[in-house]
Amino acid sequence: MPIKVSTYAKVDELIARYPALSACKEDLRAAVEAICASYRKGGKLIACGNGGSASDAEHIVGELMKGFLLPRKLGKDWEEKFRSACPDCADYFMENLQGALPALSLVNQVALNTAFANDQAPDLSFAQQLLGMGRPEDTLLAISTSGNSTNVIYALGMARAKGVKSIALTGKSGGKIGRENLSDICIRVPEDETYKIQELHLPVYHMLCIAVEHEFFGED
Repeated sequence: MPIKVSTYAKVDELIARYPALSACKEDLRAAVEAICASYRKGGKLIACGNGGSASDAEHIVGELMKGFLLPRKLGKDWEEKFRSACPDCADYFMENLQGALPALSLVNQVALNTAFANDQAPDLSFAQQLLGMGRPEDTLLAISTSGNSTNVIYALGMARAKGVKSIALTGKSGGKIGRENLSDICIRVPEDETYKIQELHLPVYHMLCIAVEHEFFGED
């Protein structure tokens, strides 16, 4: 199923606000396509990163799992299910619940990550989670400002082993991730300093969330 023209327009709107990102246009469009394809197949977005990028991974999940710019009202089919399964809750559910785009962050599994780091290998905690939860219909969004984060690189390797589509979000050089083509799509924002890279990562992933939300919940 082709993506809406108005969904692709979200990339153009981003570049109009941040002209420097025109260098990433092809990869931004490819990332939108990959995430939309994943959701159409019943998959989920999996995000990971370190430090500020870990916070970004959590931020992304928050934008996808509830309404971001659109209300995402549930339809009559859900109302019927709620009235059948839990009639006392149905009205409250319909008033407040919103359509979700399934997403999870690999950084917030504190018990698992600390146990695995203590017992096995700290830099393989993301890979371990992907081994258990990654499916071919999923997409991994791996964030590394340097492109050299070892645990993120191992996550990308596991994604490839499991047939999970991968998108890397890095800085201008792309680091090892870009140099060795470790991801299927590599969005290299045109900055070299960490904080400046992060300043461009946020509008990029906001756009991805906006575009995907529009594709599934917006009008043509």
